[in-house]
Amino acid sequence: MDTMGRHVIAELWGCDREKLNDLMGIERIMVRAALEAGAEIREVAFHKFAPQGVSGVVIISESHLTIHSFPEHGYASIDVYTCGNRIDPNVACDYITRALGAETRESLEVPRGLGPVRVAEQRVEAVG
Repeated sequence: MDTMGRHVIAELWGCDREKLNDLMGIERIMVRAALEAGAEIREVAFHKFAPQGVSGVVIISESHLTIHSFPEHGYASIDVYTCGNRIDPNVACDYITRALGAETRESLEVPRGLGPVRVAEQRVEAVG
């Protein structure tokens, strides 16, 4: 199947709660995951929430990796989207899963850009 990219969406359960609340630790894990997959990192941005949780993005030449952590539930949602066929997003996803000590991972891989997108014209009724 010829696609423009691959997008892995993963739910990680039973993760190490301390790791999920460690801003610098999560940033290191996500950067390392991108490098393990062979991606070229462009920018990194992470934020720690009060009282807990971390969200962040690693922008790569090939697209991005994101995470949103919920330490109180031992849960993290991650996305790994890579364009082209040089990088396997599952490599990064596997690394993140192991690094966070996840007991369970549910994931879905979505092929992106399978063909022309058909946009249906929509009529918008005026409000007023």
